[in-house]
Amino acid sequence: MAQINPSILSADFARLADEAKAVEGADWLHVDVMDNHFVPNLTLGVPIVEALGRATDIPLDCHLMIEDPDRWAPQYAEAGAGSVTFHAEAAAAPVRLAREIRAQGARASMALKPATPVEPFEDLLPELDMLLVMTVEPGFGGQAFLDIMLPKIRRTRELISKHGLELWLQVDGGVSESTIERCAEAGADVFVAGSAVYGAADPAAAVASLRAKAEAAAAGAARACGH
Repeated sequence: MAQINPSILSADFARLADEAKAVEGADWLHVDVMDNHFVPNLTLGVPIVEALGRATDIPLDCHLMIEDPDRWAPQYAEAGAGSVTFHAEAAAAPVRLAREIRAQGARASMALKPATPVEPFEDLLPELDMLLVMTVEPGFGGQAFLDIMLPKIRRTRELISKHGLELWLQVDGGVSESTIERCAEAGADVFVAGSAVYGAADPAAAVASLRAKAEAAAAGAARACGH
């Protein structure tokens, strides 16, 4: 089943509690944490995550675009995030970090920038609950989807299937009504959508529409493969 995670990077930061209520029906609320070092942008941190957790029943999916996630990521799990994503490019000890996040009761996820191949990380996939394939360069919302990431999504899905893993495959960046079907056909099952949701007149309806498109595309791809 496709999961839609609206990104609050595209929401009104002065009204985050209301913006969270506007997407009731979403599977997760995607929280982009940027430190102005790993990426050239600065957003929010642990106190906002704690406050959001009190303001909504939607579980929080924290994407940490930060340096030294080995030190900081467990704090986001402690703060109430249901899923914590660190970047492969920033983590010194990704296996240990994934285990620490899981020990705090959260799902452990690892993200790959567009230029980072998935194959070198094949052996550590069993340590993860989700892998995030970035479909734009991380740092800013509203960027155009990179079609050249579709083969990487397919390869990632093949590796997940090869090892028989219950691993979610998330895509983030430029996901919209016009791109989500291609992502689903390639094998993604968790979709981060920012402006496509919060730029809509009815954000909750946008979530439902995106989910329906993704599920129809995934079903079509499965029939085409004869599964």
